[in-house]
Amino acid sequence: MHFESEDLYHVFNLGNNRQKIFFTRANYLFFLRKINQHILPYADVLAWCLMPNHFHLMIYVHTVEVSGAEEASPDTHQMTLSHQMSNSDSKSSIGDQNLRRQEKKQDLTQSIAVMLRSYTRAINMQEGRTSSLFKAHTQAECLTTPQGITPVFFNTGFRTQLNVWIPEKEYPQVCFNYIHQNPVKAGLVKNAEDWEFSSYPDYCGIRNGKLINRKRAEEYGLVI
Repeated sequence: MHFESEDLYHVFNLGNNRQKIFFTRANYLFFLRKINQHILPYADVLAWCLMPNHFHLMIYVHTVEVSGAEEASPDTHQMTLSHQMSNSDSKSSIGDQNLRRQEKKQDLTQSIAVMLRSYTRAINMQEGRTSSLFKAHTQAECLTTPQGITPVFFNTGFRTQLNVWIPEKEYPQVCFNYIHQNPVKAGLVKNAEDWEFSSYPDYCGIRNGKLINRKRAEEYGLVI
């Protein structure tokens, strides 16, 4: 992954061998806490969707590197998982903190990698497993730099070719729609607002989630 400041990106990854990455509701909530911890210091989240075996994020990067990243530690008051998951996160967090102590500066790519490793360790402890949880390479498609735009979207098992006239203006909205319609296209729900684990309920007023930056989304004219 490569990020530049002041650009929008579609970040996504899939379970290794298309396996599930979320097993309980608590797992979804735990991953959202990880996003808050590891991505918000670098970027604003404009849209997100967590699916049973993959996830999507649309982010605006305001800085690619954070000084003193070793000082960022988990907020134990935000723990929302079961006792078992909490214990496994505590152990994985110790490893993450040791890593951050060795690195006075950490970039967004590294922070995402730490997030996924930490989550994987917690899930492996919960499920009594040891294998990789995610595919080896997390993808990040630039949505706002014409030369960096790849007009293709991730989908479970397939990639969907898209044709837009002005990529740097239209592509963000296409991606925004695609992320929110994922649960409907996958047959998980009939309407996008019925899927709890996406930012769609926040944009349509059903929920007042704090993860998304609505003002930033408005700047790009993103609407549901």
